Amino acid sequence: MDLKSFLMHKIFTLLLSVIVFISCQKQENTTPINNSKESRFSIVIHGGAGGINRDYFSTAQEEVYKNKLKESLDAGYLVLEQGGSSINAIQASITILEDSPLFNAGKGAVFNSEGKQEMDASIMNGKTLNTGAVAGINHVKNPILAANIVLDSSKHVLLSGKGAEILIKKYGIQMVPSSYFYTDKRFHQLQKIQGKDSITLDHTAFSRENSFIDDHKYGTVGAVAIDKNGTIAAGTSTGGMTNKKYGRIGDSPIIGAGTYANNATCGISSTGTGEYFIRTVAAHEVSSILKYTKASPKKALHEVIFNQIAPLGGSGGMILIDKNGDVYWDFNTTGMFRGYKKSNGESIIELFEKTSFPKNKTIK
Repeated sequence: MDLKSFLMHKIFTLLLSVIVFISCQKQENTTPINNSKESRFSIVIHGGAGGINRDYFSTAQEEVYKNKLKESLDAGYLVLEQGGSSINAIQASITILEDSPLFNAGKGAVFNSEGKQEMDASIMNGKTLNTGAVAGINHVKNPILAANIVLDSSKHVLLSGKGAEILIKKYGIQMVPSSYFYTDKRFHQLQKIQGKDSITLDHTAFSRENSFIDDHKYGTVGAVAIDKNGTIAAGTSTGGMTNKKYGRIGDSPIIGAGTYANNATCGISSTGTGEYFIRTVAAHEVSSILKYTKASPKKALHEVIFNQIAPLGGSGGMILIDKNGDVYWDFNTTGMFRGYKKSNGESIIELFEKTSFPKNKTIK
């Protein structure tokens, strides 16, 4: 090989090495951007809406509710932070609320007219649109887990009563005797209004004179989450109405009314006078507004709650996470137990009037 050929070969080899090096550097520099996008996640919860007034609470009593809501948020957030699914995250959050007597779901479920509990729950996967729901169940410790069994392990969407319990028991979900749900306060609520042919929508918060304030809060708990893969999930659980009769079922187990999730738009959990949320197909209506118009989630929620539900005589609220991971809520009552936590560090818990809306900075 002559000198000229030798030099050309060296130059070619050097150029090739430089190109390979630059290509590798570019690939390394783009990787964190992709990981950043995949790591976006957030969760929002509610513990019911209604006549929740600051006057009903002492400072210590506020802390009791806020601490339980924080425990619920942290449980769901941890699942998301560790790379878990949004479906698992909302179950982790909701079971915390179901295990507390503070909320009308699970352990805190109210009595029906026969002195028993009839609990409802639903859950939905926004990626697959798969759903599961249960209604009128009594012996299941955590109804949201039962709803997930219907989603995962059956061809059905909604199962009720004894049939639902037979299926759920096969899959190892914890069953409890009816006495597990007994609390003195709930029983006294029932005695107070029995014989009056009336119903009570739920307890509300603590009062200074009583363990709980009665008859002011719509009894539902719920959660919505978006995970690192961008999958939205929503779930809702309730004990229904005190002294309810005739096997009454509200909006909580009704997909499209009390619960809805779609990765193309948003996830929603509702709380309020269920009949009106069913009549307006409230959760799905908000999703449809986002899908077919240029309205923001904030405007969509306001439209459904204030211009569709309220004129019919209904009241309550909804929580929402959109496809970008931003959090929204709205309600036409004096308060709603609520909170959210995001992967960018934003976190808030509120009980009373709408003092602020989620900031919705870009999730990182």
